[in-house]
Amino acid sequence: MADLTGSEGGGLLRLFRGVPGGHLGLLALLAALLLLFALLVPGFLSQGTLNSFMYQLPLLGLLSLAMVVPLLTGGLNLAIIATMNQCALLMVWIMRTLLAPDAGSATVIGVIALAMVAGLLLCVVIGLVTGALVAYTGVHPILVTLGTKSLIDGISIYLTRGMALSGVPEPLSAALNASFFGVPLIFLLLVVAAILVGIVLKHTPFGIACAMIGSNIEATRYSAIDTRRVLVGVYTLSSVTCFFAALVVLGTFNSASADYAQSYLLVTILAAVLGGVDPFGGFGTVSGLMIALAILQVISSGLNQFGISNYLTVAIWGGTLIGVVLAQTAWAAFAPFRRRK
Repeated sequence: MADLTGSEGGGLLRLFRGVPGGHLGLLALLAALLLLFALLVPGFLSQGTLNSFMYQLPLLGLLSLAMVVPLLTGGLNLAIIATMNQCALLMVWIMRTLLAPDAGSATVIGVIALAMVAGLLLCVVIGLVTGALVAYTGVHPILVTLGTKSLIDGISIYLTRGMALSGVPEPLSAALNASFFGVPLIFLLLVVAAILVGIVLKHTPFGIACAMIGSNIEATRYSAIDTRRVLVGVYTLSSVTCFFAALVVLGTFNSASADYAQSYLLVTILAAVLGGVDPFGGFGTVSGLMIALAILQVISSGLNQFGISNYLTVAIWGGTLIGVVLAQTAWAAFAPFRRRK
């Protein structure tokens, strides 16, 4: 096994104990933003804002989870949104094709279940193929996933002629828009997915292998770990997470399209890096990602209520990331001086 206390395993140790003060800094930034918008925007800290937060965050959150898994290994999955949209399109197509207007409740439930199984299997197949290409060809994940993204988007656009497909059955739409004690089901779906992915990445041999691959893939191979098998699993898990994002799309838009959420691709990387995920792999925590997502959503909600254009929000998100990176760089640069004291 690799020496986990050396430079090759430092990222693995950080995965378990977290970056000292890293989450505290993110929490402090989140608290400062909440206070700022509370002072500038009347009624910002209200139930309405919280409800908007819980309805808007799940889609970006699930896509960010799908991006974090390959990022941890030093890779990238540019096909997450294409995978999500094609999965949603397949499920809607099955439901609108097989359901007659006078179908009974048992038939409706059966077709919905069939559509969901088909969507999940599609995501698994896309993940397996993408992972196999990354693991066995040696081509960089950016090129592989850019190719799969273009292929999936092209197929989706060709089959739908670029049109949105509607026809989500009422029982499924009602279920996805349901709330439990005031908490939307889609937000609970994000919470459950985050907990499960966090457990997998932090407390399983698979998660340990992911961090080791991101830190040093060659050393990981010498540790008797089948890196190819792990990489296939990484992209499969990433694609399966897209299935749950597809369910959120159906609940939010009541339709499916190849164009939905295309602007979220780079934002998922921004959220991951802001949350402390090393873009070169080896370290990252789901808890940091969730705090970063909350920061981005607070900025978005605050600016919207303040009357600032949504187009400027993305620029401010980017500026926030640059500011955090500069703060982290300065903190690291002054580390020797702090130790002397």
